[in-house]
This record gives sequence, structure tokens and C-alpha cells, in this order.
Amino acid sequence: MRRLSHRVSRRPLGAVRTIFTGCLLTVMVGCGTPAFNDPARVGPFFTPANHFGEPSLGGLRRVVLLPIAGGSFAPPETVASFDPVFAAALQRQNRFEIVVLSREDCLRNFQARELSSAAALPRDFLASIRREFAADAVLFVDVTVFRAYRPLALGLRAKLATLDGTRIVWTFDDVFSADTPAVANSARHHVLVSDRGDVPADLSPAVLQSPVRFAGYAATAMFATLPPVILPAAIPGAIPVSSAKKR
Repeated sequence: MRRLSHRVSRRPLGAVRTIFTGCLLTVMVGCGTPAFNDPARVGPFFTPANHFGEPSLGGLRRVVLLPIAGGSFAPPETVASFDPVFAAALQRQNRFEIVVLSREDCLRNFQARELSSAAALPRDFLASIRREFAADAVLFVDVTVFRAYRPLALGLRAKLATLDGTRIVWTFDDVFSADTPAVANSARHHVLVSDRGDVPADLSPAVLQSPVRFAGYAATAMFATLPPVILPAAIPGAIPVSSAKKR
């Protein structure tokens, strides 16, 4: 009886292993990489159009990135989770050195955890930032639309301004909405080209369910519209600064 009981107890275990292995293979096949004609690979893709920038960054070397301003559009804990995501996306552009102003430092220095580009700035704000960080410019990012449920949506407004108060180098104002097929394709494509690593599965649909991952795509698309690093004098047809002043 002991031998019979021992054999009976092992057969279900082997069967369970076989079933589990088969199910695992099925799941992996079903979640394989997208087909060559998948919209995440071939598009159409979304290109933000509502932005304006100078021909180049004009020699900006160090920029202070302020905390993401959610205002009344997004919960404080959500925009706080966006801060490192946007900082990483901006860093990958390799346009200039980035100094991140934390929410704690912003509160300590300016009595607010975030500052919007559309609101009145604290007195001597630009001079204080310039003196504290030896920076050339400051970058504001505001959330203007936020939908945390499917289809996700994130509106972003940004402004890159010199700390001497003389120039607005770049502005951006657009909405990324996952109910637009081109936006959904672009968000998934962003995951395919940057976040998959060696995972043998298509994880790109998850970006359309996670506000933070979707924000990572939107931040990358927005910062990609920043002006190039080249100096104005190197641009064909550009007017030298000295000549512009004489005019």
C-alpha cells in the first residue's frame, strides 16, 4: 500500500508540471514580439506640432529643471512621481547639464513645492536660481491635462527661459491622448526601442495602462523638440549676434 500510495502521489505532480510548462510556453508565444506590420513598429506615429524654439540653444550649458507643476489637473503624489521620469527623459537628450530642483528645496527657497510657468513667480526668482546654481536657464513643465484611466491622456506645457530674463529659448504646449491611434502607436514604439531589454515578450501595451510609463513616453517626445546644441553662428544664413545688435 505504501508503494501504491507513493506512485499515485507522484503522477499528479508530474502532470501538473507538464500542464504548467505547456501553459507557460503558450503564454510566451502569445506575448511574443510584435509582428513586422504591427502599428507599434510601422506607425502611423504622432509628432508634436505645437512648439516653438530658437534655431539653437545658443550656448546654454546648465539648466535648472523645476518640479513638474500639476496644479489642479493632477494629484500631488502623481506629479511627484513624474519628477524623476522627466529628469531622466531630459538627461537622455544630452542637450545641456541638468540641475534638478527638488520639491523640498523649492518649498524651502520659494515657499511652494512647484512653480507654474503661467503663474506669477516669486520675487527675485530668476536671480536666486542663477546665483544658487550658476545656471544659464530654467525649465518649467506644467501638466495641463491628465486622465489616469484608459484611454490615458497627458497635456504638457513647457518653457525654457534664460535666467537673465532676456530670452524664451523654447516653448511647448500639446496633449498626448492614447485614444488617438498615432499616440498609442508612438507610446508602444517608445517602449519597444528603449524599455524592453532582453524580455522575450511584448510589454508595450502596458504603457497604455500606466500613467507613469505613459508620462515617460510623453516627456521623451516633448524634449525631443528642444532646439539643437549648435551655436547660431554655425547655422547657414544665421545673423551673428554682433550684427544683430548693430541693426
